[in-house]
Amino acid sequence: MNLLCNRYKPVVVCIVFLFIGSFSFQVSAQEKEASILPIRNLNLAEIFEKLETELDLKIYFLDSWIDDTRYNLDLMKGDVSEGLDSLLRDTPLNSYQYDSQTFIITRNRRIYDQLPTGFFGDRKRDTDLPVVTGSSFRPIFHSQEKLLSSRPEAIFYVGKQSEKVQSETYQLTGVIRNMESGKPIADVTVWIPELNKGVATDQNGQFLLNLPPGVHELETRYVGMRPAKSKIVLYGSGTIELFIEEGVQELDEVVVEARQDFNVEEVLAGTDRIDSEESKNIPLVLGERNLLKIATTLPGISSAGEGAIGVNVRGGRPDQNQFLLNGATVYNPTHFFGLFQAINPFVLERVDLYKGVIPVNFGGRLSAVFDMQTKAGDTTQIKGEGSLGPVTSNLALEIPAGKGDASLVIGGRMAYSDWILRSLNESALSGKTASFYDLIATYTDVINPRNRIRATAYYSKDRFSLTRDSILGYTNRVVALEWNRQVSENHKLGFSLSNSHYGFTLNNNETVNSGTTFDFALQESEFKVVDRFRLNASNQMQLGLSARWYQIQPGAISPYGSESDVTPFTIPSEQALEAGLFFSNRFTLGELLEIDAGLRWTFYGALGPAESRKYLEGTPKNQGTISEIEQYAKGELVSFYNGPEIRTSARYLLGNKMSLRAGFNSMYQYLHALSNTTTVSPIDTWKLSDANILPQRSQILSLGLFRNSSKSDLELSVEGYYKWSDDVLDFKSGARILLNDKLETEVIQGEGRSYGIEFLARKNQGRLNGWLGYTWSRSLNRFSSPFAVDQINNGDFFPSNYDRPHDLNLIANYRFTRRYSASLNFAYQTGRPITYPIGQFVYNNAEYVVYSDRNRFRIPDYYRLDLGINIEGNHKKDKLAHSFWTISVYNVLGRN
Repeated sequence: MNLLCNRYKPVVVCIVFLFIGSFSFQVSAQEKEASILPIRNLNLAEIFEKLETELDLKIYFLDSWIDDTRYNLDLMKGDVSEGLDSLLRDTPLNSYQYDSQTFIITRNRRIYDQLPTGFFGDRKRDTDLPVVTGSSFRPIFHSQEKLLSSRPEAIFYVGKQSEKVQSETYQLTGVIRNMESGKPIADVTVWIPELNKGVATDQNGQFLLNLPPGVHELETRYVGMRPAKSKIVLYGSGTIELFIEEGVQELDEVVVEARQDFNVEEVLAGTDRIDSEESKNIPLVLGERNLLKIATTLPGISSAGEGAIGVNVRGGRPDQNQFLLNGATVYNPTHFFGLFQAINPFVLERVDLYKGVIPVNFGGRLSAVFDMQTKAGDTTQIKGEGSLGPVTSNLALEIPAGKGDASLVIGGRMAYSDWILRSLNESALSGKTASFYDLIATYTDVINPRNRIRATAYYSKDRFSLTRDSILGYTNRVVALEWNRQVSENHKLGFSLSNSHYGFTLNNNETVNSGTTFDFALQESEFKVVDRFRLNASNQMQLGLSARWYQIQPGAISPYGSESDVTPFTIPSEQALEAGLFFSNRFTLGELLEIDAGLRWTFYGALGPAESRKYLEGTPKNQGTISEIEQYAKGELVSFYNGPEIRTSARYLLGNKMSLRAGFNSMYQYLHALSNTTTVSPIDTWKLSDANILPQRSQILSLGLFRNSSKSDLELSVEGYYKWSDDVLDFKSGARILLNDKLETEVIQGEGRSYGIEFLARKNQGRLNGWLGYTWSRSLNRFSSPFAVDQINNGDFFPSNYDRPHDLNLIANYRFTRRYSASLNFAYQTGRPITYPIGQFVYNNAEYVVYSDRNRFRIPDYYRLDLGINIEGNHKKDKLAHSFWTISVYNVLGRN
């Protein structure tokens, strides 16, 4: 326009052109605005109604196809067909234009009015339908008769049929649930017969299959559930949800089939599983379910005695075991001196126990891992379970959350009476008190068959007084978040983040002016990622990394009460970072041999702020031999350790019901419990490895034979092991542990040896069921040094505190009817080693006690018999609640 104005000089001409251009622009803008149909915060049904009203169209669809999704966009009135295609792009709906004013909406399927080239092969076409060319155009047709054989509710249309084929195969994801409870079911076989292809659901009831487009028959099979068949019309990738019914089956058979041939087929050496339901028929103290106590009845696992916190696994120390709650560490998993487990038993699904070859995704402990998993929760209705006992009350609720794919499990427990201490025939305990409570909540959400999250929060508190002038309280706190993603049919990815806190406070007020408060706290944070994928049916791999951050406040003392003259004192805090890179491969060689080979490389760094002491060479560590003290700033590396951990196990089948299993496992442990007593106590503190205290190391070799009867109702096994450890911790006689900022002067490190043979006979079926376990084992330590002050028993091997050569446990339950049963629990153990005073002498008018060699003697052998009667409520289908009564007598023989 400027060019025209320059060419035609007269001003009038320029004005005329400018006016015409401005008018044309306004008209064009008005026409463009008039051709746009604005859509604001409308769902699809409302959009279709708006199009019918304003454009005089007819749009046919079903209201049941429409969800609550709202849209904001501008549709061009002149091209409604393209606008509808764009609008429905991310939905399972398709649009077909019948004529200029009529549109038909279809779900999943697409209406075709032309066929691809070669659709009828080389024979002459007998249709007048037009033909289009292009290999990418391939409609999916199926015979209606092929679907009529199925129930309407068993036909699934999956994905959205497109004009062009996007892929040769599509991903079918799904979740399988119990029709009664709505809970997802693990290990269901999902099978496509015509493709001879299948997969098993994971622990969340989810599966993933890569299938070609078309019609497929899907079969589900699971013990205790009715087989089911469904028809899948697969147009594209999508998700289905299947509900299967429980089969008619005797109650006693459910448990049997769930464990069928587990011990024969398992690859990892030294692996067992304790189900929560197993515990309710076993007589335990005060009738309280306790999965950790049940674990001590299995071969190779024992406790130091009654009222002892912690367990000993294959001759190891209690601090060499890791207790996990949904992946997060629980440092003190017991209440009231080990008599009760600290996790509400009604929210626990199971405990997976690894005492031989530990999976590579676990690290940081030498002896065993107790992996406690909570229930997923019911997604269809509110359910609850509770108990009322003489000391505690328990309550657990399963609450549906969201749209049927999420659930919340909450549990609470408390001790409401101190009468148990008053009832004990012990004058020293007269007038003492004890109480505890714990709370737990687990939220599980299956976002879709590919993504699942689980969040856990747990808190427990104990408070008791066993002397007139002291009160002890300790707490556990756990927060954990997990995200599991099914990337593809053969690829799973898991992320977890957790934080654990343990601490205790000891108040002592023996005299008014010397009252003290002692505090200890330990905090651990961990991030872990695990990548699992299956190369083929006989080759599975996993790799990942973990990072763990420790923070310890070793001890602080302060005045207790306003009249106390105690001077406050705090031991400097400790912090460290532990990391691990791990890889494992489980593969099958032939039909009989299966191997799980893994490697974990562990890294550890103690970090500042800290001070590190160096001692004169050729001298024992004590206050007088310090040669140098180095100061480290915050975040500065004080000491560094690293090394490989080999985790390898192999299983060889000797027929259908018999196998031979061998394994080798090596571990590092950088965190140590400080206790100079035989049994762990709540006031034991923890210490990180540093420049003067080395990490503990161990290796264990195991070999076992496992046999099941022809009906798998009787399991027999024998397993032997040999374990050797280095840099295990012990303390000098009379060591001072609390409030000692130079602990390395009280610590000695040496070597350990333990070996044994474990026998187990387990009966799972019939009126009489239970197990008999026996272990013969030895656990020996040796602390040798050029300096006599750092030696124990002249540097020779001697029995450790946990050496019990003979350990026998019998668990039996006899069911008279479906409702009435009797239970028995018998335990026998060799008395543990002990050090006795054997004489005394007088020096400078003072008397001194002479002690025997360390652990030279033994206390009397231990035995205990418990009896119980179990009464189950009637099995009517329609009733408000189901009851279960337990009447048990603990320590029937009255052994002290």
